[in-house]
Amino acid sequence: MKKKGNIQSNNPELLNIIVEGSKLNGDMITQSNLRIDGEINGNISSAAKVVIGKTGLMNGNLTCADADIEGEVKGVLKIDGLLTLRLTAKIEGEITTAKFHVEEGAEFSGNCVMSNHKSTSVSNSITRATKEDSLEDNLVY
Repeated sequence: MKKKGNIQSNNPELLNIIVEGSKLNGDMITQSNLRIDGEINGNISSAAKVVIGKTGLMNGNLTCADADIEGEVKGVLKIDGLLTLRLTAKIEGEITTAKFHVEEGAEFSGNCVMSNHKSTSVSNSITRATKEDSLEDNLVY
């Protein structure tokens, strides 16, 4: 077991996974990568990359550094870096991102704003959550 220490958001060992057949009702805040193959009904804030697989379904707002979407999202997406919509992606809502890549066949209904200004909302909410959850620093995983 490793003791929780300095968290690096791009560390592949720190991957949260919502597997197919799982359903999460509520909001989630994370500093590490997240993969969703199940269903999320709530908002997600991640300081790292979020991947929504082909079987992934999200009803809520997504705020993250980068996103790669193959599944379905209904809500507001605020992506600081690159948003990639794969062939099977279905998006309904508002998008704000710095970079946008759409594969042929992806579906998008809504508005899109391209902006090179990085949002501080992800890092601010992560900082607040980290301070509030400071007791977790002493946990052994």
